[in-house]
Formats: sequence, structure tokens, C-alpha cells
Amino acid sequence: MGKRWWVVVAGVLVVGVWSARGKDEPQSAPETVVSTKSTPKPTKSAQPPPAERSVGNWYDDYDPAHFAVQVRKSAKKAAVNPQLLMAILYNEDYKPHNPELERSWQRIKPDASFGIANMHRAAFDETKRNRFAKRQWEELPDHPDLAIEAAAWHLHDLANRIPANRSSKLTKDELLALGYNAGAGNMRAFARGAHPGPQAQSYLNNLHENWQKSGKAVT
Repeated sequence: MGKRWWVVVAGVLVVGVWSARGKDEPQSAPETVVSTKSTPKPTKSAQPPPAERSVGNWYDDYDPAHFAVQVRKSAKKAAVNPQLLMAILYNEDYKPHNPELERSWQRIKPDASFGIANMHRAAFDETKRNRFAKRQWEELPDHPDLAIEAAAWHLHDLANRIPANRSSKLTKDELLALGYNAGAGNMRAFARGAHPGPQAQSYLNNLHENWQKSGKAVT
């Protein structure tokens, strides 16, 4: 009995020691499963085409090409070349068109122009008759669509004042651009052969520089 009891006790001790050691041994870490699927790349949010952009803060990153839809629409209504109208907007993009800045400058210089097409009050008031008579020149800084429409109809009216017989090599669009910049009287003089002065020639040079990208913007 004594020997058998010791055998039992020894067996219990061995099992206890083995059990205790088993608790001390580190457990193997769970196997990490690596996915073979590629992580989808974040997609860039689609940029709306220029025609669908909100004009809420249009002046923060203004580019005439953003208003290509309005240019095509107004040019069609006024029967003028949309490429010319777009080029005029590029020519007139030599200063910031932030509405508040324009109004601040106008308070300093009352005869300053307004809007993205830089139209003076007299030209706007003459152009709006029988078209958008209830609109006001003071609206131009906040409403680029109105500025584009007014510029288109102003070009239309200038076209009606080009002499039928011209001695100048300037094209109709070049004459209209000069008329937009220098007035109808000077435009008629250029059509009859007078040479543009430095300011008018500079405007014409800018028109040539902006012509190709203007055509691309409206196609």
C-alpha cells in the first residue's frame, strides 16, 4: 500500500508540474491572415464641367473658360462669334474681378468699368435697351452672366456700325475687338484705314495671343 501510494503521489506531482510549466510557456500567436485583395484607391471626386460650376465664389479662381456655356449662349443670341466674345473676356482679365474690390475702386474712380467684361455705364445703358432694360449697371460685378450677355449685344451693335466699304486689312472680328476697346468712332476710322495707336495695338496683340485658347474654350 505504501509503495503504491507513493507512486500515485509521484504521478500527481508530475502532472501538476507539467501543468504548471504549460501555463508558463508562451502561447503561439494567432496566424495573421493577409488579404490578397488590393486595397481600393480613393477615387477623386468628379469635377463638374465649367458649365455646371456654381458661381457663388466664381471670382476666387476665375478663368473665362469657366463661363463657356454662357458665352456660347449669349453669342448665339446676339449673332456674334463666340470665339471673339471669349477672347474679349480674356483680354479684359487684367485685373481682379472680386465684386467688393471693383466697387471699392469705383468709389475712387467713378468712371471705372464693372464686371468681367469691364463695361462702362454708358455702354451698358445703351446696350440694355429693348433687351434687359430692367437690369442695372451696378449688378455687373455680382452677375458674370449679365456681363457676358451685355458684352455680346454690345459687339452686335458695333458690328452694325462697321462701314460697308472697308479699306483696312483688319478682319471683322479684329475691328469689333478694337471697337470694344476704343469705341465705335475709332473702330470706323480703323475700318477706313487709320492705324491703331499704341493702346489699341496692344489690345489687338492680346486678342491674337488669346485667340487660340478662346476657340478651344468654346468648342
